[in-house]
Amino acid sequence: MARRLALITGASAGIGAASARIYASHGYDVALTARRADRLEGLAAEIKLRSGVEAYAIPADLAEPTGVDTVLAAIAEQGRVVDALINNAGYGLPGTYATTSWADQATFLQVMLTSVCAMTHKVLPGMVERRFGRIVNVASLAGLVPGAAGHTLYAATKGFLVKFSQSLHLENLSTGVHVSALCPGFTYSEFHDANGTRAQVSQGVPEWLWLGADEVAAAGYEAAEANRSICVPGAPNKAIAAIAKVLPDDWALALMANQGGRFRKV
Repeated sequence: MARRLALITGASAGIGAASARIYASHGYDVALTARRADRLEGLAAEIKLRSGVEAYAIPADLAEPTGVDTVLAAIAEQGRVVDALINNAGYGLPGTYATTSWADQATFLQVMLTSVCAMTHKVLPGMVERRFGRIVNVASLAGLVPGAAGHTLYAATKGFLVKFSQSLHLENLSTGVHVSALCPGFTYSEFHDANGTRAQVSQGVPEWLWLGADEVAAAGYEAAEANRSICVPGAPNKAIAAIAKVLPDDWALALMANQGGRFRKV
């Protein structure tokens, strides 16, 4: 087909759904994957009607070791290849490291880290061969600032995605493949509903720190097109990231210890 295909993980809501709409509005067909089939099918129908592109709903669970292959096999069955990959699937795991089970932490790592690396590794060679590709790894402002209590593996995986994206960006400067880490701060989505912190963040985080999912997704698209290795949407978030770079580590950690309770359950 003449149109390129964008694969969006975690596409059933929030930044994932917004990214699907953004890529479709720019003429991409889209492959949507998440666990909730009804959400995916509804979004696929909306995108087809609104943008006149093809939209494939591919229910899959990236917590399963076979999840990545399930998604890519469904795309291959349509005779398609992945031209843009938005690694967005993710969630927050409430509680401290010691009070959560290893089974929950291992599943978290599978979704947040292993599936991202596997999906990227499987689609990247084709992008390089075709001399075109876009990869957006949805990281977080949490990956650019000191870790917070209760953020044990969340911030660690997001920091990993930042470094991972930077390295891939440099490895592919001459290949036509653009790689960006999207690092949003607080975003209006279902993220905090899913991990049970909605009431806490609504009271503890001022309104001016929040961005809409559409705004974040648009920033990610533009960063990938411009081949910027890191994208931090929103002036307040840019300021926080810049301050975190220059503050002495012990000062920054003390600040996080003081403020972390506003947005994390410990």
